[in-house]
Amino acid sequence: MERYKLLKDLYSHKFFGFEYYDDIKPTFKQKTSENSLTSLLTLESTVKQCHICHLASSRKNIVFGEGNENADIIFIGEAPGALEDESGHPFVGRSGDMLTKIITNVLEIPRNEVYITNILKCRPHNNAAPTFEEASSCKDYLFTQIELIKPKIIVTLGATAYKYLTNDMDVSVSKIRGSIIEFGSIKLIPTYHPSYLLRNPSAKKDLLEDIKKVKALL
Repeated sequence: MERYKLLKDLYSHKFFGFEYYDDIKPTFKQKTSENSLTSLLTLESTVKQCHICHLASSRKNIVFGEGNENADIIFIGEAPGALEDESGHPFVGRSGDMLTKIITNVLEIPRNEVYITNILKCRPHNNAAPTFEEASSCKDYLFTQIELIKPKIIVTLGATAYKYLTNDMDVSVSKIRGSIIEFGSIKLIPTYHPSYLLRNPSAKKDLLEDIKKVKALL
């Protein structure tokens, strides 16, 4: 795949001190009969060898993403935490339990029928918010995942995921949550991160409204 060649070229340029932060434009195609599972496994193998940014030196595991390789919905968070770094799986612990309940109780589908990933594939130091450089280093991996899965809907969880995915850095998630945004051929719906709901239970009703909009689009 052409994108893999570009990644290899990026490794070489990064080694010699070049830095690239150009925004990547969404050009996603419709689903085909291509075996996306094989391609995702190939991409995951590439990510496991990634040393583009400094986070590679401190990770225990990459957290590539998991779920249905032909999912209609992709949930995107910001970055792995300590439990995710330890296990290699996205959204485990209390936030993961809440996300699972949202998927099973509101969308009424099993968690393994959606695809779940993050902007970053490695845990930031001290669970800090991803930096622009870190997000830029990982962004092509994320866009390749989206291109391979070809979902109908993307749900961004929290402000960081939305900002780095769309490059709309000045927006407040509380103002755009629940909006249905055209993202190439995909519908994008921003909402709160499950960890925000753990700190602010009153926001649950807003998130439920957002996920009901997701369900209506299926």
